[in-house]
Amino acid sequence: MTENKISKVHHELQSVLKKSPSFNYSGKNLWLIRLLISSMPALKAPEDTSIKNIKIDNRDGNAKIRLRIYQPVHLENAAPVLLWMHGGGYIIGKPEMEDTVCIPFVRELGISIVSVDYRLAPKHPFPAGLEDCYSALMWTKQNSETFGFDASRIAVGGTSAGGGLAAALAQLAFDRKKVSPIFQLLTYPMLDDRTALHRDIDDSNSPTWSQKSNRFGWESYLGKHYGADDILAHSVPARREDLSGLPPAWIGVGTLDVFYEEDMMYAQRLKEAGIECDLNIVEGAFHGFDVFDQQLSIVQEFRKSQIDALKKHLIG
Repeated sequence: MTENKISKVHHELQSVLKKSPSFNYSGKNLWLIRLLISSMPALKAPEDTSIKNIKIDNRDGNAKIRLRIYQPVHLENAAPVLLWMHGGGYIIGKPEMEDTVCIPFVRELGISIVSVDYRLAPKHPFPAGLEDCYSALMWTKQNSETFGFDASRIAVGGTSAGGGLAAALAQLAFDRKKVSPIFQLLTYPMLDDRTALHRDIDDSNSPTWSQKSNRFGWESYLGKHYGADDILAHSVPARREDLSGLPPAWIGVGTLDVFYEEDMMYAQRLKEAGIECDLNIVEGAFHGFDVFDQQLSIVQEFRKSQIDALKKHLIG
């Protein structure tokens, strides 16, 4: 990588980038990546945090969904709850990958988190993953009394493809009118399949998610509908024409992220539709920059912005 290229990267992230060779996901290596992820150990829960895994039936009764539930050990009153979707381009991932995100949210805010182990493409293309998330959302509302959730304060959120699922879920919930999330926390969300069609996006400083990987992710998730005009409702959040009525949002993204332009556009469209949207742009940050070193000030500032948004919109 040339010095000119790396000079665009935030100074705190340059050493991280040098140690992170570019990598593309494909049908040939997907099995290996999933194997490696499946062998990753979960974090040990802190003494003040409870983590339990349960399985529920999905809405159609044709699949079991695992939910990973994070809560304060001493939960005296019903607490706000964040339904969380992990990242992974719609093709990989598991809730444990984002223990480092969810545990601090619980400890700092005193909220509960329900993280969804949704089905993955290409074996389970749209709408399987989204319907799993909707089933988890309905379960969260229906079981609020048992688990100490405040059913009037449910938010949705996620990273990357999980952020895309959270945005799609906010739209789906609005249309079905059975449960109403009050906030959406979208961390560098994967929102628009049309981005993968562009040939002029510079992904040289995006080691974790390239344009090639982006095309593979969307092709796996959407199948023949990828890039087509006849897109299915709720499959691609950015394709929705009317964004009015959706809950307030926080969107965070780096300027070197493949999703930078689509996230900026979605934030702007939310605002134009009269939806409050806090946009956090991180100069010189690439996709997934916050997962490498939690001690970097650029990462801590990004996490603080998320915490502040949750305090404002979920806790009140």
